[in-house]
Amino acid sequence: MSDATPQPQKIKFYDRLKLATKHRLAEPILGLLCFLEASILPIFPEIMLAPMIIADRKRAWRLATICTVTSVLGGLAGYAVGYFLFDTVGRAIIAFYGAGDGFASLMQSFNDNGPLMILIGAISPIPYKVVTITSGVAGLDLWTFIFYGLVGRATRYFVPCGLFYFFGPAANHFIEKHKAIAGWALVALTIIGFAAAPLLFPKSGVAEVESVVEAIDHTLGDLTPEG
Repeated sequence: MSDATPQPQKIKFYDRLKLATKHRLAEPILGLLCFLEASILPIFPEIMLAPMIIADRKRAWRLATICTVTSVLGGLAGYAVGYFLFDTVGRAIIAFYGAGDGFASLMQSFNDNGPLMILIGAISPIPYKVVTITSGVAGLDLWTFIFYGLVGRATRYFVPCGLFYFFGPAANHFIEKHKAIAGWALVALTIIGFAAAPLLFPKSGVAEVESVVEAIDHTLGDLTPEG
């Protein structure tokens, strides 16, 4: 007769995330993550947001609102860092994300195409703090910065929250079957977004940014009615 006792099953990374979402301070913590993501830190709030919605999809819209508002507030903090504290704080953050050497050209792109640059940064997974700090350094109109940041961040959070709301049960079924893949996919998105910063804001210039801006500008021109 074997006296071996069963070993406790190891909790998967995604299960740990789900447990964290049940904490009474989960929503304030999520808001704090969104604030810091927009201002200084290389984090990806969706790591916490996705499990929270899947756990209770009825709060999808509330969570999207929390993420949007706190992210815009964090963007204002990043703007302030660029406007008031660039030499002491902002320059080090920009350099950390690989955009230091070509910062003069980058700032010129913000002066020329500020609203589009804000939208690109607010919607994409690249570090948004690069956008917010540069906007402050460039001295973009504050209300323009707030408006386009709000549009971009609302798109960034309300679209996936809506998808999770309408397809939550199916998503939950898939994720429960592939917990390891789901958990590490969220981590991978963080790494990809971090790595994309030097590509979007290259050290040698901003040719890639300008090509994206030009394509978007051309598309918007096609959609605008004549006269």
